Amino acid sequence: MSYAAYKMMHWPTGIENCASGFVTHSRADFAPQIAPIQTDDLESEWPTKRQIGPLPNLIVTAANILEVYMVRVQEDDSRESRASAETKRGGVMAGISGAALELVCQYRLHGNVETMTVLPSGGGDNSRRRDSIILAFQDAKISVLEFDDSIHGLRTSSMHCFEGPEWFHLKRGHESFARGPLVKVDPQGRCSGVLVYGLQMIILKASQAGYGLVGDEEALSSGSAVSARVESSYVISLRDLDMKHVKDFTFVHGYIEPVMVILHERELTWAGRVSWKHHTCMISALSISTTLKQHPLIWSAVNLPHDAYKLLPVPSPIGGVVVISANSIHYHSQSASCALALNNYAVSADNSQEMPRSSFSVELDAANATWLSNDVAMLSTKTGELLLLTLAYDGRVVHRLDLSKSRASVLTSGIAAIGNSLFFLGSRLGDSLLVQFTSILSSSVKEEVGDIEGDVPSAKRLRKSSSDALQDMVNGEELSLYGSAPNSTETSQKTFSFSVRDSFINVGPLKDFAYGLRINADPKATGIAKQSNYELVCCSGHGKNGALCILQQSIRPEMITEVELPGCKGIWTVYHKNTRGHNADSTKMATKDDEYHAYLIISLESRTMVLETADLLGEVTESVDYYVQGCTISAGNLFGRRRVVQVYARGARILDGAFMTQDLPISESSTVLSVSIADPYVLLRMSDGNIQLLVGDPSTCTVSINIPAVFESSKKSISACTLYHDKGPEPWLRKTSTDAWLSTGIGEAIDGADGAAQDQGDIYCVVSYESGDLEIFDVPNFNCVFSVDKFMSGNAHLVDTLILEPSEDTQKVMSKNSEEEADQGRKENAHNIKVVELAMQRWSGQHSRPFLFGILTDGTILCYHAYLYEGPESTPKTEEAVSAQNSLSISNVSASRLRNLRFVRVPLDTYTREEALSGTTSPRMTVFKNIGGCQGLFLSGSRPLWFMVFRERIRVHPQLCDGSIVAFTVLHNINCNHGLIYVTSQGFLKICQLPAVSSYDNYWPVQKIPLKGTPHQVTYFAEKNLYPLIVSVPVLKPLNHVLSSLVDQEAGHQLENDNLSSDELHRSYSVDEFEVRVLEPEKSGAPWQTRATIPMQSSENALTVRVVTLFNTTTKENETLLAIGTAYVQGEDVAARGRVLLFSVGKNTDNSQNLVSEIYSKELKGAISAVASLQGHLLIASGPKIILHKWTGTELNGVAFFDAPPLYVVSLNIVKNFILLGDIHRSIYFLSWKEQGAQLNLLAKDFGSLDCFATEFLIDGSTLSLIVSDDQKNIQIFYYAPKMSESWKGQKLLSRAEFHVGAHVTKFLRLQMLPASSDRTSATQGSDKTNRFALLFGTLDGSIGCIAPLDELTFRRLQSLQKKLVDAVPHVAGLNPRSFRQFRSNGKAHRPGPDNIVDCELLCHYEMLPFEEQLEIAQQIGTTRMQILSNLNDLSLGTSFL
Repeated sequence: MSYAAYKMMHWPTGIENCASGFVTHSRADFAPQIAPIQTDDLESEWPTKRQIGPLPNLIVTAANILEVYMVRVQEDDSRESRASAETKRGGVMAGISGAALELVCQYRLHGNVETMTVLPSGGGDNSRRRDSIILAFQDAKISVLEFDDSIHGLRTSSMHCFEGPEWFHLKRGHESFARGPLVKVDPQGRCSGVLVYGLQMIILKASQAGYGLVGDEEALSSGSAVSARVESSYVISLRDLDMKHVKDFTFVHGYIEPVMVILHERELTWAGRVSWKHHTCMISALSISTTLKQHPLIWSAVNLPHDAYKLLPVPSPIGGVVVISANSIHYHSQSASCALALNNYAVSADNSQEMPRSSFSVELDAANATWLSNDVAMLSTKTGELLLLTLAYDGRVVHRLDLSKSRASVLTSGIAAIGNSLFFLGSRLGDSLLVQFTSILSSSVKEEVGDIEGDVPSAKRLRKSSSDALQDMVNGEELSLYGSAPNSTETSQKTFSFSVRDSFINVGPLKDFAYGLRINADPKATGIAKQSNYELVCCSGHGKNGALCILQQSIRPEMITEVELPGCKGIWTVYHKNTRGHNADSTKMATKDDEYHAYLIISLESRTMVLETADLLGEVTESVDYYVQGCTISAGNLFGRRRVVQVYARGARILDGAFMTQDLPISESSTVLSVSIADPYVLLRMSDGNIQLLVGDPSTCTVSINIPAVFESSKKSISACTLYHDKGPEPWLRKTSTDAWLSTGIGEAIDGADGAAQDQGDIYCVVSYESGDLEIFDVPNFNCVFSVDKFMSGNAHLVDTLILEPSEDTQKVMSKNSEEEADQGRKENAHNIKVVELAMQRWSGQHSRPFLFGILTDGTILCYHAYLYEGPESTPKTEEAVSAQNSLSISNVSASRLRNLRFVRVPLDTYTREEALSGTTSPRMTVFKNIGGCQGLFLSGSRPLWFMVFRERIRVHPQLCDGSIVAFTVLHNINCNHGLIYVTSQGFLKICQLPAVSSYDNYWPVQKIPLKGTPHQVTYFAEKNLYPLIVSVPVLKPLNHVLSSLVDQEAGHQLENDNLSSDELHRSYSVDEFEVRVLEPEKSGAPWQTRATIPMQSSENALTVRVVTLFNTTTKENETLLAIGTAYVQGEDVAARGRVLLFSVGKNTDNSQNLVSEIYSKELKGAISAVASLQGHLLIASGPKIILHKWTGTELNGVAFFDAPPLYVVSLNIVKNFILLGDIHRSIYFLSWKEQGAQLNLLAKDFGSLDCFATEFLIDGSTLSLIVSDDQKNIQIFYYAPKMSESWKGQKLLSRAEFHVGAHVTKFLRLQMLPASSDRTSATQGSDKTNRFALLFGTLDGSIGCIAPLDELTFRRLQSLQKKLVDAVPHVAGLNPRSFRQFRSNGKAHRPGPDNIVDCELLCHYEMLPFEEQLEIAQQIGTTRMQILSNLNDLSLGTSFL
């Protein structure tokens, strides 16, 4: 392997930064929505209804992922009580029944976001200005992003970089810095400060547009919104202001000019000197004048504790700043100051006056905070408790701080308040939560709480939607839903009650994982289908958020029954309403989702079968009037499910249950190719390229044929079409028309069949032509309301062609294209690509927007999401253009256009394309509304995919387990609740359900098993299907117990307790207790069972657990045992010791106690940090030695050792008789074991100083490489070449490739790559291709990726494509992918290695480029588009593990 590809498969989920701001809308946009139309009785019910007010966006970052969310709040409305089946989680609180986060846009950046803040636009509640996002990246890059409505995404408004030769003087000779840039912003948005290189403050001055100028405001109201922007920047050197060690800074409220408060330490101290040198910190307030570039000191405060680390600005009207340190909290302003001691370690500066103490003891290092109101801050501690800090103030003078305990919650990495009644707890170690809070008056709390608590069980019962079942387990006890009475007797104190409204799943930090068989694995599977037998069991989380995450890349449905059914072409399930009158209409609406299917229609090659789906599937083909003599094209329901329509090749039938009411011959000359049904219309695409519409009449339940005149006259041949039903009381597309109130749908709805004013929505017809254009018509009038040229080229945005101004640029492009098209016919058959299937769907949800899907002949799937953009008025421009083409009256054409409709393309990462076969293909897309609580679209074919829609985002999950799927439909009956039926190409019909335990709103389906402790390492015991894992749980112990364990037992010293008073000895101290739990997966998704627990001794840490195969020299046979390596952690005065333990795993009997039994234990010098089995021997890394033992059945005897100078071995890998060992500071060693002469030899090592995290062998055919990841988030690949002169006669490992991953890689797993399509043909070099392995890796950010070997030809092609894409793709936030992937050495000496790894994170942009650009780039690098796509496809096929 000289070449490899780096590919992400699961993106980071651990949220590091969160902030809120009005990014996609302004405060003024909320004005009309504040008072919803309410009935009078509702007003009386909620007399003290608190206005939610304008809700800002939530912006989160996880490593290099940036996401912007909208908060959607459901007002509680008594009229909706009949739909209470889906009551949102958390019950009703303060008039809100639910709040959910909905994705606006998501970006993967070429750089990790260090810190983020929102630049406010200033202005009051009716300001029309928007906020911008400021991102800061290593070392000193700052990007300002704003939301652009016209592209429905973020656009970079300014970039500020302070790196490179001209800024070297800012570093002052330093190479490495403790932290990346820190960005904070003035609360009124006048400027922002960024601290880079430790002591350089960059001031970004915001542009002051539109303050008080009437003209500006008018310009705003007419056109698009204006976001806050940065005008200029300059640098302040804090060193010149006599500051040495800056810890934090912030901007405070309530001054005319921006005032920055800086927390800095005058001279450093450390724990051993605290008794002499403490209170070394101080704060300085600088008034920043951005115009004069001056910064006078206006006030300061000294003698703050040495462990102060965070500043929290107090909102107006109070002002000032709260300083948080580990043991105390201080408040300072220009006029007043006060403090609060949190525990016994807090001392005042001069030891004279006593500090006021809080009523309980707590440590506040690593706290995060936000303000719930102007005088109450919420702090989150390192143990996940939420504390409320209340400022008791008089006017603007704070005279006391009060701290009270509130709830327990996740361990946070940041908190953002969203508006005045929600906050978001972002977490890197657990699931992030959106929480609603409301303040309660203290006097009335007592009775109220009693009432609410009684209500909990019913509230919990209601929140059992599938994605929340997980949350109940994790957070049920954690963040209890309702507040409790205040713990202090004072009435002044506010109390809050909380309610969890939404949550994001996080699988990070992944410390270790094991690769094991799933419960429902299929032993007969082969090839790629075999991969879905496996799953990853990961150690993730920390402390009480610790969990086992079971990750699977592909979905494996749970099978209920299976029938053999060869030659199946399609399957459909239909409902049948008994002839109910209209009077039952109101009741039927509520139960619509729970109605069972009545018939299953199966189309075979030459006949059709009909089955009843009551409780048993019984065939009723003979006794029904369905057309059964030939195959069926499609079937579905019409007229509110009162009739069934069945379409066959030359006709259609309308049936009432089993009886035919109408038989309709369609065409003599041509046959029906595809069908789309939207009640009461049926759209047919005929084999002669025409379209026919069957129009239903709801009063008589009959249909008639109608051929739209538009298509009769036109000569354009149609390649695909579909109907789109815009349902709901307010159809979405209607908002995009300029004259929405004139729209035709309303008039028809009023005299609908029931006479009720229930608007059933509008129906549209989406058509694509052979030429690649796409048009949308309204039905049944067939006026064109939206059209796009060259839909198949996959542009990033689709805009109605009549809106586009025919400016000079576009005309140039047009002429250029027409010239090029001549060449492209020779170059690549571009004109053969057309759309073969379309689907458009809007899934349920109050604010959902429709998605448009298209499949092209080359297997590309285009996915677009509609959005609304009200541009500046542009009617006249289009008139001449239209009149030239059409003789229709202009007013008519422009009136009904959906001119504000636009589509943005959605990237689909994980799918592998499949070539569409020539000839007619059966439809592949099936929309589903509810399968196991999920909604979305299923794509059948040779690589079936599930597209699931959660919070307006598409999640793509492959299904590999059955190979190719030819037909799919939903089934809901007594035995199969909201399930599915599919037919495989082998001819098996399977009735299944989606596994309910997995949560699908993640990059991969995931199931979380809470452990209530920190998991450290897991391994898989294949013979018994068990997972032994190391878990540590914090336990509070008395101090004297802890101290006595620090004594060296052998030396027998007594500990001198003279400097500790008696009450200090009885204090408790938190110690981690370790144990090894043996877990067994349960059938059918029950929680996993702990089969056995192996406790460690006191102050003994389990460091490694592995399943080893040892050769018993007495019985001469192999034994599979569980090996555990431990270390005693007793402080620096005691010599390090450790134990190695061997356990045998017995039969799975009911008595779980004798499942594992200890058969050997031995104490060794040094910590035993890694064990492995090497050809039947046990290799143990104990401290600085590596010792090889043989196993006699009763004891381990050393046979060889190696005394390299490693300090602490983090990983051992073994292939044949080669050993790779990674050390925490000394990089990697490559050893071999010789049986004769029994010796371990050092073959070579890396002479650099590298802090290893994980190592593994990379095997590509017959070449062996060594891969290592380090603490600077890089990976390097080395190889052993003793013949090369630069290897110093083989002593030195040579570098083969290096790459910056951008995350700490903690574990590599070697998996054999799967054969890709192109490999099967070229069997000449078969041996090399088959023995090719990829490395799957997990990171601390919660991401999973792989490093896969490439052959040289593919590598060179992809590398030249990568170089092109650096310039061809506009990168978000202006980041350069090449600089991101450079090896980071953090100031250590490093010789750059070869650049032999391609970055698939950049290559995946190729498919998102428009078709013409793809062809052009492929031509520039001397290859073809199909060749590039097939290379990328083979790579994703070869690594489609799990």
